[in-house]
This record gives sequence, C-alpha cells and structure tokens, in this order.
Amino acid sequence: MALHSLRGFRDILPPDSARFAAIEAAAREVFALYGYQELRIPTIELKELFVKSTGETTDIVEKEMYAFTDGGGREVAVRPEGTPGVVRAYIEQNINQSGRNAKFFYIGNMFRAERPQAGRFREFEQIGAEHIGNASPLADAESITMLVRLLERAGLTDCSVDLNSLGCGECRKNYRQTLLAYLRGCSERLCEPCRGRIERNPLRALDCKIDGPWLAGSAPKLTLCPDCAEHFARVQELLKISGVPHNVNPGLVRGLDYYTRTVFEVRSSALGSQDAVCGGGRYDDLVKSMGGPAAPAIGWALGVDRLAMLLKDKPAPDCSTRAFVVAAGKEAASKAYALLSALRAAGISADFSNFDLSLRSQMRSADKSGAFYALILGEDEMRDGTVAVKPLKEAGEQTLVPFDSVPSTLKQLLKV
Repeated sequence: MALHSLRGFRDILPPDSARFAAIEAAAREVFALYGYQELRIPTIELKELFVKSTGETTDIVEKEMYAFTDGGGREVAVRPEGTPGVVRAYIEQNINQSGRNAKFFYIGNMFRAERPQAGRFREFEQIGAEHIGNASPLADAESITMLVRLLERAGLTDCSVDLNSLGCGECRKNYRQTLLAYLRGCSERLCEPCRGRIERNPLRALDCKIDGPWLAGSAPKLTLCPDCAEHFARVQELLKISGVPHNVNPGLVRGLDYYTRTVFEVRSSALGSQDAVCGGGRYDDLVKSMGGPAAPAIGWALGVDRLAMLLKDKPAPDCSTRAFVVAAGKEAASKAYALLSALRAAGISADFSNFDLSLRSQMRSADKSGAFYALILGEDEMRDGTVAVKPLKEAGEQTLVPFDSVPSTLKQLLKV
C-alpha cells in the first residue's frame, strides 16, 4: 500500500513554500520596526497549560486539542496556539525582572483536530505577537497597527479592523447574569454545544458560529465601566492617528476565555463574506491566573496558511535559479564545478544536473530549471578558456565570455 499524508496535514511545495517564506520575511521586517524579538516556544507542553489558559469551555480544549499521556505518565498536548507557551515562558524565565520591554513574536506550527476546510488544516503555521506588561491603550493601538502593516507588507490590501471591548471583570460580572438569563429564556434556539455550556460560560454563545450571528442582534449588550470606556475610546483615537480604518462591532467576541477589554479582527475585502483574516485581544488577567505577577498584556495570531491562500493570485516570489551550468566531458566537469563555486561565492544562485549526461540532455534540464541563463562548457570553450552564455527566458544571442569574467558579466546581465 502506498504511504500518504494524514487528512488535514499536507506538504507545502514550491511556489507555495516561497509564499510562506515571503510572509515570514515580511513579518520579521515589521517586528523589527516595532521592537519585537523572537521567542521560540516548545511544540509540546503540559496539557494543563492549555486547559488553564485557553479555557475548559473553548472548542480548542473540548474538541480540538491533540493530547496524550507520554512515556513518563505525564498528560501533555501538542500546542494548539502560541499565547499560553509565551506566558508560561514569561513566568518561568522571570522575564518581568529583566527591566526590558516584553515584546515577543513567534513563528511556528500549531495543531488542532478540527475539520479540514479551505485555508484550515490540522497542522498549520501561525505568526503571533505578544506585548506583556503594558496596560496602556497605546499598546493596543500599536499591536493592531503592527498587524495591519504586516498584512500590507505581505501583499494583502484593503485591510480594516473590527473592534470591540469585553470590559474588565467588574464590567462582566453583572453582564454575565443578564446574558445568562436571556440565554436560558431562548435555550431551545441554541445549538447543542451552547446549551451544554451556557451555565459555565454564557459569553461563549456569542462567539458560536451557529448562534453568534443571530445573538449579535438580539442579545443584551455589555455596558462598560468608566475606566474601560475611556480605554476603548483612546484605542480608537490612536488608531485614527495611525491611519488604520476601523469599525466598532459590539457583536465581536473572540473565542478564548482569557480576553479582556480590547478584542479585534482584521478583515479584507479579498475574502468576500468570510472576510476575517486574523485577530486577537487584550488578556490582562491571564499571567496572574497562571501563577505569575500581575502583568496586563495584548497579542494576536495570524494563520499563515490562510494568508498564503489569499495571496495565491499574486505572483509568487521569484526563487528561480539564475544560472544553470552545462558541461561536456570529464575535464569540462571539473572546470564547470569550479564555475559553480565561483558563481555561488559571488552571490549568484547556480545549479546543474549531471555532467555525465549528454549536452542535449543537460540543456533540457536547463530549460526546465527556470534559470535565466545556461552557461555551457564544451570542447571549444575548454580550448579557448571561455564559457558560452545562452539566454533561456528571453530571446537573445549566445555570447562567449572569458571564464574568469563570468560572475561579473552575469551580475551585469542580471542587474544584481
């Protein structure tokens, strides 16, 4: 039986792999501009970490987490998201005592046992950013602006932001009872998962894909306390200063239990009706609830698979080999190998197939390689100390170039 990949897992081949790399490069450039540094977190953590942080009533913990007992009898899980690992590292490594801004980003694969669909896989790559220890609305506005700029740098246009505030614990205390009473009154309309968890976490119904849309128009709305209202107004003011289009959406509720105050989603018209690209929010109580110091924080996560799918109609980054070296005979093969080394040392990407094959066969490989030029070492070239430079992508005459001048000549032709 032929081996195959598991459902929801996939190989990422060129040119898609080049799109992923370009998105990652764009992210690193933007993070550097905003003072974020990379934090690499483990792929496997204690299961308790995700239950305690992400929330027992979330779909991630209830249905989607890959969890198992390891050889040492520990209950562990493959990471379904990045924030809990970053917060655990912040606490365990005493980062709050460093005196530096705790602004981190991560790039890595996450795992969720959810139903595969367009742009969603059971193994997927996330880029995320976390700013821990700053309660100011300036941190909210900076985090959101940075995300929008990253998407723009990656090539996604027409980005806008949906904003809402979930308030603080005091805001939600009375609202929880009001919402719970409302949901009890219309429980027959709720889907089965929502009916099963409204007593434990009624706010989760507002984020449900089935019930959320109709509840957004009919459920009672949260009233913010003066401090939360002032914070939310300031975030909006700062986003205007940054030139980031945004819309207040009272029905926006992110699906993770740890969010407080500002939550947001970035949308793009390129997606049509399902226009949410990514999102995040503030989680002021999470660090303390996990045993760390009181440290307000805000962060977001971006699905690279989904973004790469959105950018599929845009030209993929050109990773073509610039030169393909062809040689005839054993003596020419040694000279051709020296030429490959010289080209690469000069920063010119170069490739070859097999110098033992015929010139015709090697030229077929050169044509299929996507290279801009074939560099040919035949008997005549070996005798005269030259290399034949043949254009492969554009019409043009084959020219002879002295062997030692090939790297500099190719740089002029390639304009590099």
